[in-house]
Amino acid sequence: MITWQRHLPSLVAVLALSACAIPEPYRAPSPPAPVPPPTQPPVETRPAPPPQQPAEQPQPLPAPVVREPTLSAASRALVNQAQVQLQSKNYPVAASSIERALRIEPDNPLLWIELGKVRQAEGNYVQAENMGRKAASMSVNAPKANSSAWSLIAESLRARGKNQEAREAQLRAQGVR
Repeated sequence: MITWQRHLPSLVAVLALSACAIPEPYRAPSPPAPVPPPTQPPVETRPAPPPQQPAEQPQPLPAPVVREPTLSAASRALVNQAQVQLQSKNYPVAASSIERALRIEPDNPLLWIELGKVRQAEGNYVQAENMGRKAASMSVNAPKANSSAWSLIAESLRARGKNQEAREAQLRAQGVR
């Protein structure tokens, strides 16, 4: 075999690499284009003001969306169970059932109202009022739930002898305020 054929792949590689190493000829950079001196100060141009349109009448705000809360099937079952326990005066177990439902739906004002009813049955009127207030704050756009929450608050206040506040809460429950 001829010796140069054995070295052909190496020779091709060397030629290819040597072609990459040939530098490009030097080209001087072109000078920047001359900038003509300003002859006059620049004139500030402003767009023409838009034509005067008649003042638009403000649009009335859309009515708030009324969304009465509902209970999921699991929460409904737990509330039914709690109501049976409440009737048999087993308040701690009834509260536990409602609290389990609250872990499922913590933002449902109906569950807070139910827990407030359990607290009221226990004689814990301060907590019952607090549960009612929490439910009222969560049900601003749900008139029925909001009314139930304010009724719970009114009953809790009345039980504590705060009759004037109870009347005000009852008015809110009736939608007067």
